[in-house]
Amino acid sequence: MSWLPLSFGAPMVLWGLLALPVIWWLLRLTPPRPQTEVFPPLRILARVLRREETPQQSPWWLTLLRLLMAALVVMALAEPVFNPREKLPAEGAALALVVDNGWASAADWNKRVATAERLIADAGSNGVPVVIAFTAEKPNAEIGPFDASAALDHLRAAKPRPIPTDRPAVYARVAAALERLPGASVAVLADGLAAKGDEAAFKTLLEKNATRLVWATSDRPSVTGLIGADNQVDGFALTAIRAPGNPAPAQVTAGAFDDKGRRIADATLTFAPGEATATGTMAVPFELRNDFASIALDGEHQAGAVRVLDESSKRRRVGLLSQAEADQAQPLLSPLYYIRRALQPFADLVEPSSADLADAIPQLLDQKPAMIIMADVGTIPAQVKQRLVDWVDKGGTLVRFAGPRLAAAGNDDDLLPVRLRSGERALGGALSWTTPQAVTEFPKNGPFADLSPPSEVTVSRQVLAEPTPDIVERTWATLADGTPLVTGMKKDRGTLVLFHVTPEATWSNLPISGSFVEMLRRIVQLSRNQGAAIANAEATAASLAPYRMIGADGMLTPPSPDARPLVPGAGPLPVTLENPPGLYGSETGVFAHNLLDASSTFAPLVRPQVSLPVTAIPYAFDESENLKGPLVAIALLLMALDTLAVFWMGGLLARRPRRAGTAAATAAAVLVVLGGVFGHADLVRADDSKPGDAQAIEDISKTRIAYVITGEPGVDSISRAGLEGLTRFLIEKTALEPGPPAGVDIAKDELSFFPLIYWPIDATAPMPSQAAIARIDAYMQQGGTVLFDTRDQFSNGIGAGSASPATERLRDILGNLNVPPLEPVPSDHVLTKSFFILPEFPGRFNGSPLWVEASLDASNTENRPVRTGDGVSPIMITANDFAGAWAIDENGDPMLPTVPPDPMQRVYALRAGVNIMMYMLTGNYKSDQVHVPVLLERLGQ
Repeated sequence: MSWLPLSFGAPMVLWGLLALPVIWWLLRLTPPRPQTEVFPPLRILARVLRREETPQQSPWWLTLLRLLMAALVVMALAEPVFNPREKLPAEGAALALVVDNGWASAADWNKRVATAERLIADAGSNGVPVVIAFTAEKPNAEIGPFDASAALDHLRAAKPRPIPTDRPAVYARVAAALERLPGASVAVLADGLAAKGDEAAFKTLLEKNATRLVWATSDRPSVTGLIGADNQVDGFALTAIRAPGNPAPAQVTAGAFDDKGRRIADATLTFAPGEATATGTMAVPFELRNDFASIALDGEHQAGAVRVLDESSKRRRVGLLSQAEADQAQPLLSPLYYIRRALQPFADLVEPSSADLADAIPQLLDQKPAMIIMADVGTIPAQVKQRLVDWVDKGGTLVRFAGPRLAAAGNDDDLLPVRLRSGERALGGALSWTTPQAVTEFPKNGPFADLSPPSEVTVSRQVLAEPTPDIVERTWATLADGTPLVTGMKKDRGTLVLFHVTPEATWSNLPISGSFVEMLRRIVQLSRNQGAAIANAEATAASLAPYRMIGADGMLTPPSPDARPLVPGAGPLPVTLENPPGLYGSETGVFAHNLLDASSTFAPLVRPQVSLPVTAIPYAFDESENLKGPLVAIALLLMALDTLAVFWMGGLLARRPRRAGTAAATAAAVLVVLGGVFGHADLVRADDSKPGDAQAIEDISKTRIAYVITGEPGVDSISRAGLEGLTRFLIEKTALEPGPPAGVDIAKDELSFFPLIYWPIDATAPMPSQAAIARIDAYMQQGGTVLFDTRDQFSNGIGAGSASPATERLRDILGNLNVPPLEPVPSDHVLTKSFFILPEFPGRFNGSPLWVEASLDASNTENRPVRTGDGVSPIMITANDFAGAWAIDENGDPMLPTVPPDPMQRVYALRAGVNIMMYMLTGNYKSDQVHVPVLLERLGQ
């Protein structure tokens, strides 16, 4: 029974409203008690004959109030619901709920969860079990059947995954579960995108034991994906896709981000009406494009709208050099023609303006290329040779092609990977072949290992390498007779490569083959600082550890526990829970594993054609509002008003004069005035506070950690952010809830309020005065502790016997203090176990010991914990930069990286801070625990 937008869960209770006239009649017959008035002249009243008078009936407003209260109670018992929703079909022997939680469901996941919650709630009201499965979870995930409460727990624990759905496998598991529950309703909450094998999957799910299908999906998939981000000659070319058939035009904005998450470029991509593909270009300079780490579509909070980039997406500047003059009439015979055509799609090519090698080579080196290609360059001038050698040693890649000039020039040991024989080998010569030689399988130790050997390539002429013990290791490509076609070697941090044929199609047809382009592309990858690591990993099929993952919402996150190393190989790699999209590798080199590839398309999911009854529902939040609670609250409020009205009518709330109170108040006012007139201010003065008392009360109301204000803004801001990070960690991990950190001026502020003062030593800060150092000395003697941090762990080791400026400044300060003997924290010291078990105390840096007051009997290791714990060390010294490791920004993210970049080092640094605070606050309590075994033994327990 319902009247929109209001319905009742128990409409029969509304018949109780018919009792309102009876209630009205009863209220009219039971008026309230008459009001009693006190009238002193009893003698007069005794003479007056009066009949007792009572009201004939209750006031109309009181009767109306009570009738309204009764009506509200009746309506509340009828379970009223405002804006009621339609009850979803969840009948049958069970409800099978199949939810897509792949990457395409991330944008409206909350709506899907709300829809599923309504289905489960209706199934619970019908008392049927629920089978719930998600299409992007592990194959062994539990699917039920559950009761409604357990099903809701599984639903709320689920989350969208940045991977495609696997409907065939999941639907088969649900169908197997329904074999024990025939006659079930099946609810499919799909993401709206079709996938391979959907038709067979739906047939498996619905053909046997299902009696009804509840279909929930979007009318048209609204997700947009990014399938291409290519670094081309004039800019970054982007390609986005959406589901076909959308008649409305659309524009999306793509943003490019560097490795620190800063937005550095934008581009707009436009979808024409009905089109499913949009393209755009980020026309930014070459150097800026090489800083791109990821590209994402604005407003698309899902993994398909993000592409991470690795070294293969960064263009390299390649210098081209040849001694042969270009023949404009015959460009195909130019030594650099095929090289230009092969490299132009993925490299920026530069050439010198001078034909003289003495000028051309410096011109190329001045443009800082990653790779230089020399086409048949013979002898390199001596005045520029050393500069070219230095460029290779520092990381450059030099690729040389053979030819008559190189064959006649002899050996150049510094700039060739192998020694060459004089002359060249050709058909018809002394070392000739009877037939041109083909290329065999590429060696496994080279960058071409995963390429197929080009069967159409033959070689009729080449320069030969001298046989040496390491010739096999330096060979990247060989001919059928075993002679090298391409050789290469590492030279310091650079690479030398030699093609034993010419770059034009005279000695071999390799330059006009497709393999030539791929071979040059691999060498360009090797020319990068990190490209070598990834190329070698691909060549040897080594596994790459997860580094940064793309979350379901499109944000880059640390790897999850489910992520496993990725094994790169030929062809597209599948995106799974074990290998989610993201970056794999390490800081020395990463491999981009993206969700969508260039061939990806979106197709809308079509509802299966089945003979079962089908109910289509939209994704929506439950906007119904149960009015039972508000109605009961209003009824209780009316009941309170009724009670007050009865009291008022009975005279209990009548106002009576309070003369004694008034007289007392008047007397107090007179005294105040007289005291002010005659100078007796002591009668009314209650505040005897002094300046600074409020700050002192604030300082001692909560435990606070202090830091010394050095006067250097950068140092002081890091100190405060570091202590704020430690304070937050203490609140999260311990029962201690410190107040906000306090900055103190050691020359003026009171120091005794703080158990620990953190003092970052900075050589550029002013030297404290003798009076200030004396106050620190008194603070330490009275039980306080100062933690000195020179923050120079990586500066002290430069030069034997040298010390950093911060260490020198610390020595000057300590020279004026009464410093006890110090020692590094022993392994059995209370500090190592006051809260966490810690073998060392790292900060932003690692390696410096934490110095504390030496034990009284340092040689007696058995007594050390007791004797050192008898008091707290008044001084601690480190060089590990504790505040730098603890420091957090407004969002709670670390401000400074650790050195080395180990995430656990920051955790250990925070734990070290907790141990120091526990040691400061508990004193010998922790160390006294060593007596417990002895006491128990003496007690015979």
